[in-house]
Amino acid sequence: MRKFHLLIAALVVVLDRVAKLAVERKIPLHDGIQIIPGFFRLTHLENRGAAFGLFADSSSPWTVGTLVLFSVVALLVVSMLLWKNSHTLSTTGVGLSLILGGAIGNLWDRVLSGHVVDFLLFYVGQYQWPAFNVADSAIVVGAALLVFEILFTKSPSQKTA
Repeated sequence: MRKFHLLIAALVVVLDRVAKLAVERKIPLHDGIQIIPGFFRLTHLENRGAAFGLFADSSSPWTVGTLVLFSVVALLVVSMLLWKNSHTLSTTGVGLSLILGGAIGNLWDRVLSGHVVDFLLFYVGQYQWPAFNVADSAIVVGAALLVFEILFTKSPSQKTA
């Protein structure tokens, strides 16, 4: 099963890299392409902060280094959890694989260029969700799978009762 989990993570990294490279080549920075009027557009933004633009406006020279360090620690923790839980195909393994791939995708950008490329922008009128990317999506879906497993899956002791 470890090969399957690593394949999921690798697929997320590849999809993320391909999408980001396409956006960087086809859409000028701070420009966009309307996909669904009033709801969705592809845009080209550079996020120097964390998820959803947190700390993006920080002038501290430590911001990128701190975010890289946090990402590396998170990667190590997720990798250890995945290694421990990868003996069977489970919601936990798939969730951790998605988080691992997403974390690698965003870390790749941050290490090579000091920012992450975001390009998916959903909005209604003047209200908009912060722009995000494939890696962010994988992290959120992976985390949601873990939460689902924690909240709705019975433990072995509950199954026998």
